[in-house]
Amino acid sequence: MIPLSLDDVRRLAPGRLEVARDAAAVTGLEVDSRRVGPGALFVAVADGEAFVADALGRGAAAALVPDDAFAALAALAGAVRDRSPARFVGITGSMGKTSTKDILAAVCAPQCRTVAAERSYNAEIGVPLTIGRVEPDTELCILELAMRGFGQIAELCAFARPDVGVVTNVGPVHLEKVGDLEGVARAKGELVAALPPGGTAIVPADFPVERGDVSVVRIGRDVAVESFEPPLLRTSLGTVEVDFTARHLAANALTALATAHALGLDLPDRLSVPFTEWRNQEIPLPGGGVLLNDAWNANPVSMRAALEHLVRLAAGRRTIAVLGDMAELGAYSEEGHREVGRAAAELAIDEVVAIGPQAAAYGGRHVDTVEEAVALLAELVRPGDCVLVKAARAMGLERVAEALTAVPA
Repeated sequence: MIPLSLDDVRRLAPGRLEVARDAAAVTGLEVDSRRVGPGALFVAVADGEAFVADALGRGAAAALVPDDAFAALAALAGAVRDRSPARFVGITGSMGKTSTKDILAAVCAPQCRTVAAERSYNAEIGVPLTIGRVEPDTELCILELAMRGFGQIAELCAFARPDVGVVTNVGPVHLEKVGDLEGVARAKGELVAALPPGGTAIVPADFPVERGDVSVVRIGRDVAVESFEPPLLRTSLGTVEVDFTARHLAANALTALATAHALGLDLPDRLSVPFTEWRNQEIPLPGGGVLLNDAWNANPVSMRAALEHLVRLAAGRRTIAVLGDMAELGAYSEEGHREVGRAAAELAIDEVVAIGPQAAAYGGRHVDTVEEAVALLAELVRPGDCVLVKAARAMGLERVAEALTAVPA
């Protein structure tokens, strides 16, 4: 991290500051004492005060018990941002923001010193932690920005100050917070509103941008996918050989390539993407089967895309879709779950295992808990089957994936 003096910390983040002997500055930012390294500042969030001694014992330069944890993290990250010459990219969207971030990082990292958000570090804690990894020689920082309601993206942008704003898409997510798709677009539009004059917005073809002082690149209009026959992704920007096969990832890749192009970077001939855990993972199963582990989150649009990918991936092999409840759909929830059930029937999924009360609308075999699903799948899955696992994050369906790939003792 770009160093901050202890006086900076005291000024920016009121609270109780415990300082290690001879420490004068902090060179890292952590909220988990297990991740603390020499010179870091440990910020106690929630019950973190109990781990102050552990953090100092692991080499922290200081430990802060802040009066307001979120405000402290924002202020500290903002100070690092102020001192960094790097360009900052903010990515938001209803779906695909983490995958787009992963692809963009894979494009950019070989060409410039890049910091990208870990996993889904995309809210009041995660965004400051990402900025806290920015070093004096960092050239590019890629942030993922979450939206759970109006004002959240604006609050994150107030200290992150992105130069480039990317909106992957607008879909039926967080409707209970913003009402409808128009509300989703308005909330996502806070990213474009936060860009500086001369900044760049990478947005869907029909996304409203009312500013005339930023450059706008419209995905699907200014740049487009020409064809995707794995491994070759042909776009209007050029052709790239990729290591993924999911059709819906082509749109994410196009957005990432357009962002890299706007940054003045070259498009690679070949691209290997280490996707974040529990997203787009294709894991071998016995007898030539495949597990498609996409357990991180779900909405009706991403569910259908995953089901379509399952069918293509199976190429005639038996398909099993393990699908849990979707969350935060508001008044659209009942219809959204029925929509997924219709998609599973239309695509002729061989077996559907539905987990949770709302998931009963999917049809197939219904259970209430993950544990029941694991027991059912132990009898249901045969060698050579292709299995999709997908649900809202709160369902914890990664436990199903872990059970399916566990090596017998």
